[in-house]
Amino acid sequence: MPEKRRSTLSSEQLTQLLQLLKGTDSVELKLTVPDADRRSAVAALDMDPLDAQIRQVVFFDTPDLVLNQHGVAVRARRIQRKPGDSVVKLRPAVPDQFAASLRKSPNFGVEVDAMPGGFVCSGSMKAELDPLQVKDTLAGSRPLRGLFTKEQRAFYSAHAPKGIQLDSLSQLGPINVLKLKFRPAEYGRRLVAELWYYPDGSRILELSTKCLPTEAFQVVAETRAFLAGRGVDLAGEQQTKTRTALEFFAKELKGTATVETGSGRGPE
Repeated sequence: MPEKRRSTLSSEQLTQLLQLLKGTDSVELKLTVPDADRRSAVAALDMDPLDAQIRQVVFFDTPDLVLNQHGVAVRARRIQRKPGDSVVKLRPAVPDQFAASLRKSPNFGVEVDAMPGGFVCSGSMKAELDPLQVKDTLAGSRPLRGLFTKEQRAFYSAHAPKGIQLDSLSQLGPINVLKLKFRPAEYGRRLVAELWYYPDGSRILELSTKCLPTEAFQVVAETRAFLAGRGVDLAGEQQTKTRTALEFFAKELKGTATVETGSGRGPE
């Protein structure tokens, strides 16, 4: 469901954000566009869907989304004409909670995602994958843990609830995504558009750009001015791609389990 958020940060939130930025590696500014405004936003920003890249995103969790409840996200992706990848993420997080040795890993990063009226800090351990490996795993011919490196498995063990092993997780997805990178001349930065297609026909269009923590407030001001100038609504209710996907597929998974359980009872 859409999240109702304030369009600006409170003084307390601003203080917290400034503290987080001191220890983060990057900032990603995000805005989701209401579906009713999707076509007008695409036209206003002169986005060409034929330049977009196709991706498949799949999440792994328990049917009751226990990992999500504990702030742990496990994900893999297939990417058109490129290697796939996997990530184990913890959010919300505080930069200081991660050991210095972990922060030195080239595969680990701490990032703040900021959206109108809110933000969240996360720590992510990533890995590149052979595309065929991801495809085979989703088809059930390879064990899930094979998608994750030793570093990722250690990060998972450190933060996942005890007793929930990687290979015991359920597959939630995949979901098809179109990703478009473009650079409007008068904006001067790269924008990324992701259109997530949910199986029930709903969609989420997200616009984003990344920057260094030291330039975050300047980039926020420039991005808001650019998007508002193009008529993009900055005050719409914000939606979370991951949460929407998890809740949809968890509900579907439970429904399938109910049907399978019921089908074995026979006539009453």
